[in-house]
Amino acid sequence: MRSAEITSEPLTAVDTAWLRMEDPTNLMMVTGVLVFDRPLDYGRVSNLLRDRLLGISRFTQRVVEPRLPFTGPRWETDPHFDIRSHLHRVALRPPGDTLALRELVSDLMSTPLDFSKPLWQYHLIEGFGSGCALLCRLHHSIGDGIALIRVLLSMADGNGAASEAPDPPEPHGWERLGPLLRPAARVISRTIKVGEALMHEGAETLAHPERLLELATRGASGMDALAKLLLMEDDPPTPFKGRLGVAKRAAWSEPIPLDEVKAAGKALGATVNDVLLTAVTGALRRYLDARGSPAAGLEFRAVVPVNLRRKEEEAELGNRFGLVFLALPIGIEDPVDRLFELKERMDEIKTSPDAVVAFGLLGAIGSAPAEIEHAVVDLFGRRGTAVMTNVAGPREPISLAGLPVKGVMFWVPQSGRLGLGVSILSYAGGVSLGVATDVGLVPDPEAILDGFRDEFRDLAARAREVAAQDAPRKTRTDKTRRPARRR
Repeated sequence: MRSAEITSEPLTAVDTAWLRMEDPTNLMMVTGVLVFDRPLDYGRVSNLLRDRLLGISRFTQRVVEPRLPFTGPRWETDPHFDIRSHLHRVALRPPGDTLALRELVSDLMSTPLDFSKPLWQYHLIEGFGSGCALLCRLHHSIGDGIALIRVLLSMADGNGAASEAPDPPEPHGWERLGPLLRPAARVISRTIKVGEALMHEGAETLAHPERLLELATRGASGMDALAKLLLMEDDPPTPFKGRLGVAKRAAWSEPIPLDEVKAAGKALGATVNDVLLTAVTGALRRYLDARGSPAAGLEFRAVVPVNLRRKEEEAELGNRFGLVFLALPIGIEDPVDRLFELKERMDEIKTSPDAVVAFGLLGAIGSAPAEIEHAVVDLFGRRGTAVMTNVAGPREPISLAGLPVKGVMFWVPQSGRLGLGVSILSYAGGVSLGVATDVGLVPDPEAILDGFRDEFRDLAARAREVAAQDAPRKTRTDKTRRPARRR
């Protein structure tokens, strides 16, 4: 380890919340993979990590649990830090194909980080075809999916000089909501006050759920969103929900041209995010149909992270996002009708303070007793079925350690003990879908990827028909398909 002064600082309340969510059946790690056509040099990667990461204090700090009552965990410099504990060199089993890489990624996704050391690791995976892959695991207490992408980009060649840095990501997903939601930031303090009240109520509150509603009403207008969360019905049982095990499985798709996604959205008067979520929802419907599980009239919710960073905060680590619940209209078979319904629901979310309230709630439970935290995490798990996130990566290809990055994929943990995670990432003109599942619930996430490809193909074809006919782009053609809303 480079000589460094031992430093110590407390975790923020929100980062503490993600630390406390760690569970053997649901590890709180953000996982990312970069793929290369040629082998990377281990020594060069090691030097790159030293030069680009170790200057950031968080990457040489471990979590130290409180020694005194009523104090929280702290980041403390690891006096025994060794880069060799964080960069591992592994060989992919023959034949070194995508299936073998998926199995290794799945194994690492199922393996916890060492909490006696700083909570991150890289694996240089050699023997992937004629090239290699570089896998990064970052604990959610260090940062969220946006932070992981920034960490990966910070290692890109040319990033030492601002003039040569890769183009910033082009917003096309949920990150657009942040500026719309920030005016509701006053809700955060009110939500934290509710958390503090919950802390004092303790087990009595858990025994009497009506006390939660009483406390929620104390926060005036912003508390309406919290009350809505508390009053939501539980999601219905489906093959995607159930008791979790330790083993997880990761899969990812070949990229779809982003221009094709944009063209479909333009023809239908929708955003890139509308189009992609419509295809994902259809893929989940196809999976249920194949399993013999009724999909007609079905809805369940996706827990969706919304980036709340200001522009000047984009390079910072930590967790700066809220959560919203998006009801997915699984029961709508027609892809265009499904898109219009999703678009309507997302437009409604853009005017709500739900994400900011959830951010405040996470901060509150990070300071609350374990009983309260477990109750809130369980509530999130019962109200939702999947975690879905959409992050925009660089518009142009990047290089790392002298080699161009062929592809990038990442997965976020399924917070709230959910068994299904869906990640959408754009990179260099393409969009890829990543799926992480609990093996006991969904042993074949590749089937969801196949459904996504087919759903996008069908939606794009319909969009081309609409464009050719110059039909009204924002008019629902068959309102009878619209299912009853679930709140």
